[in-house]
Amino acid sequence: MGMCRPQGPNHDAPGIPPSPSGGGQGWEPANPKQPSRQDAGAPGPHPNLSPELARLEELPGWANTVIGDLLSEVTRLDERITEYDRHIALMARHSTQAQQLMQLGGIGQTTAMALISTVGNGHDFACGRSFSAWLGLVPGQYSSGGKQRLGRITKAGDAYLRSLLVMGARAVLAAAMNTRTPKQDPISRWARSLAERRGYWRAVVAIAAKNARMCWAVLQRGEAFKMPA
Repeated sequence: MGMCRPQGPNHDAPGIPPSPSGGGQGWEPANPKQPSRQDAGAPGPHPNLSPELARLEELPGWANTVIGDLLSEVTRLDERITEYDRHIALMARHSTQAQQLMQLGGIGQTTAMALISTVGNGHDFACGRSFSAWLGLVPGQYSSGGKQRLGRITKAGDAYLRSLLVMGARAVLAAAMNTRTPKQDPISRWARSLAERRGYWRAVVAIAAKNARMCWAVLQRGEAFKMPA
C-alpha cells in the first residue's frame, strides 16, 4: 500500500512556490504588473515639467522609470546649457572685440564669441573673401569649354560658425522684409532687393557671406572699421 502525500499549505511539491493565498489549491502566478516609480522609491515627475510631461505616471511598468530618468537628464542638460549661456554673455560684455562685432546685424553674443575664439584677430586670412571661402560661404566654380560656372556653396570649413552666420542672416532678412516696419539701412535695403531678385535662400547665403567679410574686417581693423554706407 503506497503512502499518500499529505495536502495543505505547508506540504506543496518541492520547487513550486506556495500559493499566495495560503491554500492548497496549487500555485497561482503573481501579478505581472511592474511597480510604479513611487512603489520602487524613485522620485516623481519634476515640478517644473509641462502638463504633458506631468502625465509621466500614466506610463505602464518600467517605461515610467526609464522615461523619467531620461527626462531628468534632459532637464539637467538644459540647466547646464543655460549656465553656459550666462558665461558667454558675461564674456561678451567684457570683450571689446565682441562689442564691436555685435554692432553688425545678425551677430549676437554667441556668434561673436565663437568667431573670436576660432579666428582671433583674423590674421590667418589675407582678406574677407578668404575668410568667407574658408567658411564655405562662396559658390563652387566649375570650368567647362573655357566657361566658368558658379555652383552651390562649398560648405567647407567650420560648419558651426557657418550655421551661426546663416541663422544671423535669416534674422537680418526677416527684419528687412518686415511688412509693418521694414528697416531702411543700406544693408537691409540691399538684402530686400536681393531676396526679390534671387530668392530667399540665395539672399540668406549672400548676407551670411557679407557678414563674414565684415566680421573679418572688424577683427582685423578694430576701431578703424567703418560700416558701409
